[in-house]
Amino acid sequence: MNDQITGATASDIATSVRELRDRGVLRPGAALPPVRELAARLGVNRNTTVAAYRQLAQAGLVVSRGRAGTMLVEHDAVAQEGYAADTVLRDVGTGNPDPRLIPDPTPVLATVTGRPVLYGEPVIDTGLEAWSREWISPDLPAPDFRITITSGAVDAVERLLAQALMRDDAVALEDPCFLASIHTVRLGGYRAVPVAVDDEGMTVDALRAALDAGVRAIICTPRAQNPTGVSLSPARAAALRELLAEHPYVLIIEDDHFSMLSSRGYESLIGPDHKRFALLRSVSKFLGPDMCLAVAATDPETAERLAMRLSPGTTWVSHLLQRLTLGLLEDSGVRTAIRAAGTHYAERNAAFAEQLRAHGIETRYVDGMNLWVELPIPAQIVSERLMRRGWLVRTGDGFSLTNADTPSHHLRLTVHDLTDDDAAQLVEDIAGAVR
Repeated sequence: MNDQITGATASDIATSVRELRDRGVLRPGAALPPVRELAARLGVNRNTTVAAYRQLAQAGLVVSRGRAGTMLVEHDAVAQEGYAADTVLRDVGTGNPDPRLIPDPTPVLATVTGRPVLYGEPVIDTGLEAWSREWISPDLPAPDFRITITSGAVDAVERLLAQALMRDDAVALEDPCFLASIHTVRLGGYRAVPVAVDDEGMTVDALRAALDAGVRAIICTPRAQNPTGVSLSPARAAALRELLAEHPYVLIIEDDHFSMLSSRGYESLIGPDHKRFALLRSVSKFLGPDMCLAVAATDPETAERLAMRLSPGTTWVSHLLQRLTLGLLEDSGVRTAIRAAGTHYAERNAAFAEQLRAHGIETRYVDGMNLWVELPIPAQIVSERLMRRGWLVRTGDGFSLTNADTPSHHLRLTVHDLTDDDAAQLVEDIAGAVR
């Protein structure tokens, strides 16, 4: 079957493997021929075959097993955010907001209808644009920026990378990293370069190494980083800005997903003279995931490129949704409810972390929707033991960009909606699973 792989360029070889997989000639688990062997058979340079396999790996179609070779993988075996399907276990790894804390849009819905918007009209609601500019201006050092509305933060990241990069370009990602960012980069055919995260955010040395490796874009979560919950400190942000001043055309994408729920001040990597940037604020965490709307504040050139991808008649965000979002955000009662929700998440997560510490499991809550729990033994062992106790947890393995062969010692837990009794039981069960 491997003899059917053809091509004279990396793209042709990768396309050939894709087609063989699609036709069922190559099945998941099948081993591709060694790089040198395939290069010799096709009469191409070894580097051409290496590049082809890299394209397939970045697309999530193959995985390297070291001496065992390169294997085709199941494309649906990818970790995703949200509830696990088909389980009777109590799922505490969802990453979801508490539905009881999402404001009811019903009172505002009646106010957003009106004259239909037609092809050729402006794609951004003027009221939402003005509100967004006022919201973002205090936190964006760049003096000149434009507002674009997208269908959520992941949609914005995908479009931002597509307008700036070519296939196989390098993108710096936090390590550990938000699942959606990993998948967006991988499925876009870009090359992920891990940047270590500590208690103050991205480390300077790791970002410097990524820049030296030629990254053309950086995706960063300045506060409530998912999965760790850490936020950039003022000192760390200043040091990173100083470093990035030497690379003004590297695209910086900041995903401020927790924005209105966060108790932390906003620190940015974007300096006043940086040329390519985007600050993203989705409404999903506080108005609900189904709202599918994000505000993107970008430099003017990036805004123009995004506008071409959001042109009338193709993929602009519904004006009904934009008006509904604006109506909710302008409502004082909704804003009060959002602040209360942020307080709830902080108090529930902090209390759970304190209970874990009382059992000798060191956990520190900083910010965000989840808890990042460090364990003295591999997380997969704890996960399996918790399943026998009725809990479904999410291990840190899927969030890691490095040490793929080293088991994670972390759990990412979503526990803010547990009752006091359920929270106490989960703490006891985690402690028992560790023992």
